[in-house]
Amino acid sequence: MAERPTTGSLLWRVSMKWRAAVDRAVEPLGLTHAQYSLLASLYGRTLAGEAPSQRQLADHSGLDPIYVSKLIRALERSGLVARTTDPADSRAVRLSLTADGERVVQRAIRVVHDLLDELTAPIGGLGGDADRQLNDILQQLLGEQPGPTKGSTP
Repeated sequence: MAERPTTGSLLWRVSMKWRAAVDRAVEPLGLTHAQYSLLASLYGRTLAGEAPSQRQLADHSGLDPIYVSKLIRALERSGLVARTTDPADSRAVRLSLTADGERVVQRAIRVVHDLLDELTAPIGGLGGDADRQLNDILQQLLGEQPGPTKGSTP
């Protein structure tokens, strides 16, 4: 009789499967999954009226600040993100989307939303009862307070 896989193993495998699927989905837009995650996070924070610093975006995305800095530099070279020095703190860099960045991220969000609806079909799709329950459980595992689904990135 085969051993039941551990929860950690299953979470790892699902996250790797989803990461690869998102990479494939956003590649035609010239993005990687990590770049998409940052752009979508920046877009969400911008819609909330914020101009986050690189550090705030790193904290929000869960990515290492040094990795975020490298990704932001690449996105800036691609003309998708603008960086400006924070007038209140010369060590902080504030981020904003360019017009091209906004167009690309809006397209990418639609593509990824459709993909996630497909990937969550076995549990009833996005927004279903099982999806909300799983979301709450994952937030608890991350040490976060479960609540309404945020506009965070996949």
